[in-house]
Amino acid sequence: MRVTMVLGLGDVVRRMEQQLGALTAENDPGRFFLGTYLRTTRAVAAAIDAGRFEDGRWVTRWDVVFADFYLDALAAHRRDPGSAPPVWRLAFGAPGHLPPEAHVLLGMNAHINVDLPQALIAVIPPQDVADAAVLARRRRDHERIDHVLASRVAAEDAALHRAGGRRTSLDRLLAPVNRGASRAFLREARRTVWGNVSALHQARLEGPASYARRVAELEAAGAARVADLLRPGPVVLRLAVHGFGVPLPQDPPPPWD
Repeated sequence: MRVTMVLGLGDVVRRMEQQLGALTAENDPGRFFLGTYLRTTRAVAAAIDAGRFEDGRWVTRWDVVFADFYLDALAAHRRDPGSAPPVWRLAFGAPGHLPPEAHVLLGMNAHINVDLPQALIAVIPPQDVADAAVLARRRRDHERIDHVLASRVAAEDAALHRAGGRRTSLDRLLAPVNRGASRAFLREARRTVWGNVSALHQARLEGPASYARRVAELEAAGAARVADLLRPGPVVLRLAVHGFGVPLPQDPPPPWD
């Protein structure tokens, strides 16, 4: 199981800024997801400072651990593309001609579906799961992130348009609908993530081999979803049919709802 040194969001932001400068200088399409992620991380930091979470210190630790999954994958990709995790190999290796929105969507799928459950497991130890009050606080703070992300949808849509997003007249007409769909997809993904955290926790209790097997299943499901999104055709329609998240089978029943 991953162990990460918690440095603080300021350090994460600086690492992201450095990497964004390098990707921008190289005209690497990975800059689109990283730019969105950087702005979102700043928004989360501002929300923590404003006291919008019940346990800001825990949210900070969680956000740092979460970001490290992506930053480590990006560093691996830049050293040797074949060494990055499979889901990130697909996302980072997406054709450069895709619009900025597509690169952001691929990065979000990889990071939310595969990295987020593992990051949450890293900062919700078994004793927190056993304490109903603590676990409820963790879940509420997990859900509060949705409000931060939802508040960024319109601004990120505009930022991607300025970055070269390709919009038809119909796209512009449907922009409010698509923004609403983005919010709905994020809510659905977070519910799925929480269920996957429950499944990973159960596997953690069973031992390292069981946990490793479940993580491998999660990585395979996440990679399959990114591969599906890379197929030609209406991505939003496929998301509407299949959902944003990739749920792990949960048998026996999860230890929490």
